[in-house]
Amino acid sequence: MDIQKAATALLEAEIHKKPIEPFTSSPEVISVDDAYQIQLQQIRRKVENGSVIVGKKIGLTSKAMQEMFNVNQPDYGHLLNDMIFDDGETISLDRFIQPKVEFEMAFVLKKDLQGPGITLKDVIDATDYVVPALEIIDSRIKDWQIKFEDTVADNGSSAGAVIGKKTTPINGHDLARIGMRVYKNGEFLDSAIGAAVMGHPAMAVSWLANALGSYGISLHAGEFILAGALSKAVVIEPGDIFTAEFDHLGSVSATFK
Repeated sequence: MDIQKAATALLEAEIHKKPIEPFTSSPEVISVDDAYQIQLQQIRRKVENGSVIVGKKIGLTSKAMQEMFNVNQPDYGHLLNDMIFDDGETISLDRFIQPKVEFEMAFVLKKDLQGPGITLKDVIDATDYVVPALEIIDSRIKDWQIKFEDTVADNGSSAGAVIGKKTTPINGHDLARIGMRVYKNGEFLDSAIGAAVMGHPAMAVSWLANALGSYGISLHAGEFILAGALSKAVVIEPGDIFTAEFDHLGSVSATFK
């Protein structure tokens, strides 16, 4: 797999809003390591052009999402400063190709985490606070016809994140038991609990720290770490308003036009 060529194809698809065919449909073999190298190459180019890495996202952590994309392991992507939106913001769908929204918890770290060997306790000790979050996912791959290697190469299919205002220290809260209720246009849509993400959302963050460690990458203090969707992704239509309410953690919402 030509890493540079594949990264360029995805970057151009994002710019021109014209998705490409899946890498996994090509006669040329793409490995998982190839896919991560393609992702990293895109991020390097964006940073060289002025973007700033502000966090990471973990994807495919819940059974619901793994079933949706027919995979059996998580993946990750990078969050850049121009991908972050404020709670309650109205977001233009012109930025995206075929967007969906997910509902999750975000961890903000107070110290760095470098794998391997990071445990759930290490994550809790390193976490400054958690916040409710919406992740906007999008695919630069045509019609979401993705396999695991496709979404990894495509920055974990990430396109944006809406970060809630309320910050909550972990101490005293069992995140696995935190309930979430999702509303679309004021009507109840779905519900889940924190345990939907690998049994405990902090387990997803420990997985990420260890996975990144193999590439010599750390999780850094101050970064937002999206721990993964608690429920299935939902297609976004113009005019939609989504709100996720979490027990004890507050809520987060966004309007799309």
